[in-house]
Amino acid sequence: MPSAYAHLVLLSFGKQVDRAHYAPHSPYEDSPQYIGHEATISAPHMHAMAMENLLHYLTPSAASPAPRVLDIGSGSGYLTHLFAELVGERGLVVGLEHIPALRQIGEENMRKSTEGMKLLDSGKVKFRVGDGRLGLKEPARRGEEAHGTDWDVIHVGASAKELHQALLDQLKAPGCMFIPIDDDPSGVMQSVWRISKDKEGKVTKKNICGVRYVKLTDPPT
Repeated sequence: MPSAYAHLVLLSFGKQVDRAHYAPHSPYEDSPQYIGHEATISAPHMHAMAMENLLHYLTPSAASPAPRVLDIGSGSGYLTHLFAELVGERGLVVGLEHIPALRQIGEENMRKSTEGMKLLDSGKVKFRVGDGRLGLKEPARRGEEAHGTDWDVIHVGASAKELHQALLDQLKAPGCMFIPIDDDPSGVMQSVWRISKDKEGKVTKKNICGVRYVKLTDPPT
């Protein structure tokens, strides 16, 4: 379970990012909510866990003054918005969905608030359609080309069959990934992993806990 500190972080940003704009019902309950297209918005405690594990890499620093975040399986857009509140004026957050309708839902939800509209209109937040298993080659924001097109943070909001090499390749050094993986032989549960890469490119993997996520699947035909 996430720490009390993580809950405080989530509550603090929750004052700016109203979960009611993103969850279709019972937005403040600590439970996942179905949003259609076989997708859910995760329970608040899972969002807190993701924030706790990624927070160090989300905020601007001397090493990364313009953090870039890829939110795979962005769904409702809620966590995408939370990330955008942390990356600073020069950062970039991209929500990636393989179903166009879900991509549209995320953007429409963000436009329900004045702050969300500003983030989208400024280009600080974008929503894209694509195969999350392949990552995304998103150009840098204007003026930030020197910081490259790889990602300081990759958050995966659906369970992958494996740690896809394309995602690992696109993770900056240093950088961090939060990803659930189907590694339970019974197929009932998954494990959520924290994948970190240091400045020399050394990769460290930490199994955080067992979880149950929707699957990271092929896009519909």
